[in-house]
Amino acid sequence: MSHAVTGAVPDLLGAPYTAETIPLPPDDEGEVVTTLVHRPAVGTSRGALLHVHGFCDYFFHTEYADWWAEQGYDVYAVDLRKYGRSLREHQTPAFVTDLREYHEDLDAAWERIVERDGHTHVVASGHSTGGLVLALWAHDRRPHGLAALVLNSPWFDLRGSLLMRTVGTQVIDRLGAVLPRRVLPRSVSGLYGRSLHRDHEGEFDFDLRWKPLESLPVSLGWLRAVRRAHAELHRGLAVAVPVLVLSSDRTTSPAEMSEDVHSSDVVLDVQQIKRWAPYVGARHLTLVTIPGARHDVVLSRAPARAEVYRALERWLSAWGG
Repeated sequence: MSHAVTGAVPDLLGAPYTAETIPLPPDDEGEVVTTLVHRPAVGTSRGALLHVHGFCDYFFHTEYADWWAEQGYDVYAVDLRKYGRSLREHQTPAFVTDLREYHEDLDAAWERIVERDGHTHVVASGHSTGGLVLALWAHDRRPHGLAALVLNSPWFDLRGSLLMRTVGTQVIDRLGAVLPRRVLPRSVSGLYGRSLHRDHEGEFDFDLRWKPLESLPVSLGWLRAVRRAHAELHRGLAVAVPVLVLSSDRTTSPAEMSEDVHSSDVVLDVQQIKRWAPYVGARHLTLVTIPGARHDVVLSRAPARAEVYRALERWLSAWGG
């Protein structure tokens, strides 16, 4: 299906980044758009990268994009509906009741990358919830031209007790169906966000309206959608392209700012990532553990980040990407 486009404009990240707003069919909150950010390859293009962010996130990862551009990839990154550049005032941030709603966003991006821009070799990349969204989409669509997936700390299961993952999930499934907008009470320390932002303990600049330190509210309907997607993954997908899964070497739960916040995954359980990665159904699965990495491995401290790019380089050369 073809979508109208408002046209690419200079992006907030500055040259050479541009962004285009793509209208999508409205939902019960009204107008819906997705945003496709583009950074051209350095030199002759050998393919394209499509990147999908996670929960409470948007695309600001210029070092990651620049690395791919230097490998000869045209970089495209989507700000999914109700996130970042695509968030509108009438919308509940991040709210969907089925992760397949994002298929429309990714279909629209794919159409522009493959049909309009002529790319026949596309690597897709997803972080955290974006990794789960991307795996589902790739399984459903089997898009011609998809060469491989890079999953950066993909969210493949609910961190927490067995009781929460079983009985708790059943409760979420029932309540989320009838009270989808009810916000789940939770406390977020903000330590992870502070470890990243340059105004606090980190080195990266991002918009705190779009990626707040204390995260975004979690609704029952959204969590129900995530748990249903987890259950589908656990039954087994069939993505059938090479997949690289990157994660930290350990998970911690610090109560205050400490070395652990900077050198481990404080968001997800890395053992769950490793356990469920084979269920993506990859043609070739490569699991790489990055010692000292944060949850978003490409936003780790410099030594771990350098190891991420070495791992990417090895993986690309291994399958001819």
